Amino acid sequence: MASIQLYVAAACAVVLALAAPALGGDPDMLQDVCVADYASPVKLNGFPCKANISADDFFFDGLRKPGNTSNAAGSLVTAANVEKFPGVNTLGVSIARIDYAPGGQNPPHTHPRATEIIFVLEGTLEVGFITTANKLFTKTLTMGDVFVFPRGLVHFQQNRGYGPAAVVAGFNSQLQGTQQIAMTLFGATPPVPTDILAKAFQIGNGEVEHIKANFAPK
Repeated sequence: MASIQLYVAAACAVVLALAAPALGGDPDMLQDVCVADYASPVKLNGFPCKANISADDFFFDGLRKPGNTSNAAGSLVTAANVEKFPGVNTLGVSIARIDYAPGGQNPPHTHPRATEIIFVLEGTLEVGFITTANKLFTKTLTMGDVFVFPRGLVHFQQNRGYGPAAVVAGFNSQLQGTQQIAMTLFGATPPVPTDILAKAFQIGNGEVEHIKANFAPK
């Protein structure tokens, strides 16, 4: 009995030791600001801090104008994340503007590192997300409406109006990451083997190759 208790105590000690850094660590910033230094050779989870900063580092004017929606999807996402907006480094937030031509779509995609919330600037959009239980939640939005997409779940937006549409999207991450489902599967480099996709989608190899051709680099 004593030996069993000793083993249990030792196991508990190991678990606590492994958990201690997570429990004792401070997930918040340890300084007021940490503007991203894009020129630094140091590679880490995020960007190192720039030494000399100014108000311009915390300013971004890239969302003022509508994006060019002349593309196959009929939409354009203009992101203000840490890759373009150095002031949000370590702050855990970013923002984007999404513009849609009539009939335009922001195709089904996921954000592995962030929940997304949108505010409709103009137009009529059908939006939705799909849970891991394959249940679809969808809603038609108009100007002034707000909708939230939970982190990591597949979601989409489609312009159902006769004119252009636009939203502002907020994320609780400085770099939310985006995986478009179709592009990820049919446009990966190197490519996903055709027979794997054919079996997954229950279609022929020729059909897979035809779809891949649509996502090949232009």
